[in-house]
Parts: sequence; C-alpha cells; structure tokens
Amino acid sequence: MFTSTVKIGNTYGPKPRPFDMNGEKYYIGADVGAFLKCHRGTLYKKYPLLWKRLATQDEKKIIAKYGSTTSYLSSNIMLVKYNEVEEIFDGQEDKYRSGGLGANGNETVVRQESVSAILGKPRTQPVYANSQVSSGTHHLESIPCSMPASGGHGKIRQREHIYSMDTVTHADALIKNARQPEELVPIRLDMDIDGHRLRDTFCYNKNETIITPEMVAEIICEDLDLPPASFQGPIAASIQQQIDAHRDIIPLEGTTDQRAIMKLNIHVGNESLTDTFEWDISNKDYTPEEFARKLCTDLSIGGEFEGAIAYSIRGQIAWNQRTFAYSEAPLPKIENPFRNPLDMDNWMPTIEILSDAEVEKKMRDQDRNTRRMRRLVNANPYGNL
Repeated sequence: MFTSTVKIGNTYGPKPRPFDMNGEKYYIGADVGAFLKCHRGTLYKKYPLLWKRLATQDEKKIIAKYGSTTSYLSSNIMLVKYNEVEEIFDGQEDKYRSGGLGANGNETVVRQESVSAILGKPRTQPVYANSQVSSGTHHLESIPCSMPASGGHGKIRQREHIYSMDTVTHADALIKNARQPEELVPIRLDMDIDGHRLRDTFCYNKNETIITPEMVAEIICEDLDLPPASFQGPIAASIQQQIDAHRDIIPLEGTTDQRAIMKLNIHVGNESLTDTFEWDISNKDYTPEEFARKLCTDLSIGGEFEGAIAYSIRGQIAWNQRTFAYSEAPLPKIENPFRNPLDMDNWMPTIEILSDAEVEKKMRDQDRNTRRMRRLVNANPYGNL
C-alpha cells in the first residue's frame, strides 16, 4: 500500500499504518516511537522539531474504528505528520533533531505551530489524601497489601527498548548508568485520588539515570490501570520527595556494631508476617535483599513478601541512621549469643492466615494508627530532645 522504504536499521515490528484525517495523513506518535524503539515519549525528545498535536475526539473515533493499533485505548493520542515521519524513515532525520540552537547557543528551537496545537489550560496538581511526609516515619508502619496489577484488561503491550544497545548513544548511556553505585531508597506510595486507592512499596536506585521517577509513575499507572492524568504527577512527585529526603541521611562510616531492632509487619493477601530481629546498620556486606531472599526461602513464602521485607528493612535502617545521633539507649554489647528461652516468642517469625473480615479490620486499624503516628511525628519529629 505504501512503497516508501525504511532506511533505519534499528526498528522493531511491522511499520505503523497512517490514518487519513480530513484529507491529510497522520501517524500515531506512540506507534512510530515503538517502531523506532523509542521508549515512552522519547521520540519527541529525540526529534524535538517534529510536528505533533493531540487527536480530537472525532479523530479518536476514526482510529478506534480501524482497530489496527492499541493506541486508541490511551486517553491522550499524539498525532505526527505523515510526510515528516516518512522523511525520518528514509534517513532524513537531522532536520528534526535539536541541532539548531537559539541565538545564545543554549535555547533549543521549538516549532511554535506544534506547540500551539497542544497548549491548553494549565493543569493543576490534584490534591490527594494520605500523602507521605518527609520525616520517614511511614517506613516504620506495617506494610499493607500492594494494589494488584490490572492484568492488562485486553491491552497488547508494546515491547520496551529502554535498555537497547542498538545505537552508540544508547550503549554509552547504559555503560554510564551501569558504572553508577547502587543506592536503593525505600519508596512507599499511599494515596487516594478520585476514588482510586494506591498502595505500593518498592526500592528505587537514586543514582539511576535511565529510568526516571516519571517513567516509574507511567509504568505504575499502566500496570494498575490508574488514570494517568490524576496519578502520574503525584506518584512522580512522591518518589522524588522521598529521594530528596533520603539525601539528608548521613551514612555511618568507620563504626561497628551499631545494632538496631527491626520489626516486620507485612500483609500480602490473607497472609500476615511478623518478626523481630536485630540488624547492624553499619554492616555493608549483607544487604536487606539477601536477608529477605533467605527468610522467604526458610519460611517457604515468596511473591511480594521478598520485596516488602527488603523495603521494610531499608526503611527502618534509614530511620535509625536519621535518628542515630539522638539515640540515648543503644543496644548493649552481646556477651552471650543465646537468648533467654522465655523471650523466644518475641524473637521469631510468625505467619498468620487471616480471614477476609480480619484483613479488613487490620487495614482499618493500620490506617488509624498511621494517621496517629504522623500527627505525633509532625508535632515532635525526634521525641523528647
């Protein structure tokens, strides 16, 4: 049907099909990006001078009518001109890159006709409940069931090529990112927006240069089938806020035997895990991920428990590092490695199978306790100093 030959070798899948809108042909930007192995909107960063605009409701109906692409399922569909995309396919892509700079050499030239087509009323950030505070106390709370994935709801996912090494630029970025030290930050999301409740915990490498908080937010919205317009901004802002708060923590250097008591209280489905143990926060040779993997193996549990355990330990380590200078009662030195048998029940893991009613009651009690702890900490972050 279309005889133009794609001269770019780094492509994936069949060539996208154009759509005729009122006598003019357009491509869907997401389809072009997937074909050129551009991850989630990086097509417009790679070709900032490419003309683009949002599709109207009537144009969305035309796209949905053909049904040859899954992009019509998206709430925002970006259209790009057929002739410009064909020039990129033919290798004439330099004219759409950011090679041309402004008069001062720092400003990137942006096509006003493209910008004016997509500018609208300024969007305000939605107000959401149960947002985290930067004090870090949310890491001490029990970990609820994470929101289950939506399963796709019939959507065909585009293959991601964010770690592709097909080009020199991608390879250099991957090598540079791999050389960065891994510093995992515990992230907790607990928000209620427009009747949708989001609960999730994970660890994010603050030195990551490829996967940004905005990309993480976009992936979460897609996996959990959340409205991106309402959740994407708050999720990215919450992740960035917790990363910034973690930078204020001073690591313990040159110290030994800085033990702290760790408490696990994790709910996954109808299973509840509780445990208490001591952890040397000055030891860098043993990671929470290794401990979580070993504990899950010993208890024959898996799934979301492993990530939740690692998150909980890292969160409590961060809290103890933050309050280490104000600690008045450090744990005594260990003279005898064996505990008193009478204390055995307090220092052993316990798995409890709960009914649906018990799970719901625990969630209500946890929400009530969460609000109480945040009020106390906001009133006096470091206790009686």
